[in-house]
Amino acid sequence: MTGPESEGVTVRRAVCPGSFDPITNGHLDIIGRASKLYDVVHVAVMINQSKKGLFTVDERIELIREVTAGFGNVEVESFHGLLVDFCKQREIPAIVKGLRAVSDFDYELQMAQMNNGLSGVETLFVPTNPTYSFLSSSLVKEVATWGGDVSHLLPPTVHEALVKRLGER
Repeated sequence: MTGPESEGVTVRRAVCPGSFDPITNGHLDIIGRASKLYDVVHVAVMINQSKKGLFTVDERIELIREVTAGFGNVEVESFHGLLVDFCKQREIPAIVKGLRAVSDFDYELQMAQMNNGLSGVETLFVPTNPTYSFLSSSLVKEVATWGGDVSHLLPPTVHEALVKRLGER
């Protein structure tokens, strides 16, 4: 192994978890900001068997890899089960979450406290860029389904994939 880990240097790791169905510019903003603060940012795509996504988990992973490639320190993989177990297996001490509104904080604070109590993993909250404060994957899909222009809310390759997928339905 080469690089900081082979030289005995501690590598600062964090995870940005989510379903990313699809990844939006809001997600990308948080991941990009985390990539400036940490040596390695793991993007963990949640597998939820009870929820049928528009894109498969493998498709989401591929789209995320494509749009985060420029950061140079982002690793993308899927997980199921508890996020804290994912973190423990990879020695990730921090979860980075974007907050859009007070309602996000109420839910995310409970999750952060539970995760910390279960494993000691810390959660860092990053306020979302105001440009994306209303943005969610669900809203993007709904607007796009009805023919609304969401091109400014998604990376271009993700927008192309979304338009193609909705055209197949």
